[in-house]
Amino acid sequence: MNFLRRKPSLPAALKPRLSPEERVVAWSLVTEDKAVVATNHGLWLPGSPQFLGWHDIHKAAWSGRELRITPAEIAEERETYTVFVDGPILTFLLLEPGELPDQVRTRVTKSVAYTTHHPLASGAGGVRVVGRRVAGRNGLTWAVRYDAGTPVELPAVVELTDQLVATAQGTMAPPD
Repeated sequence: MNFLRRKPSLPAALKPRLSPEERVVAWSLVTEDKAVVATNHGLWLPGSPQFLGWHDIHKAAWSGRELRITPAEIAEERETYTVFVDGPILTFLLLEPGELPDQVRTRVTKSVAYTTHHPLASGAGGVRVVGRRVAGRNGLTWAVRYDAGTPVELPAVVELTDQLVATAQGTMAPPD
């Protein structure tokens, strides 16, 4: 009879202000009066109105007790893409994790439509090109993340990155 058991609803006091198209898909308390809340659009963090869209999360890891989120931070806006770096890791001890870790992993993974890594010549680092889906928007947003030690300011690296992104965008463009 376990399949008939309903999961508890998120208490109204913990429910973030959602957009009209947004709905709660999973949640977990981190204290008696704070929760991490996953919606179809992203993740609401406890104790503040901070929201991370699924496309704004570089990494999510679940230890069995703690949910670790590595958010993307904007390093630079370029003409057709954004350069991201890893933000500080956010760690949450989930009191009753339920479906939350699985929903986070699934939704972060599903937001990635395209990803490829390109080592740069002569061991000068590398770049990952990523096309991601954003909830509520058509098309993909494009971003890059450089490996540590990559000379990101060199004109040759910027030019190569521009070419790699343009090629990726061309492969993902709908046929005419």
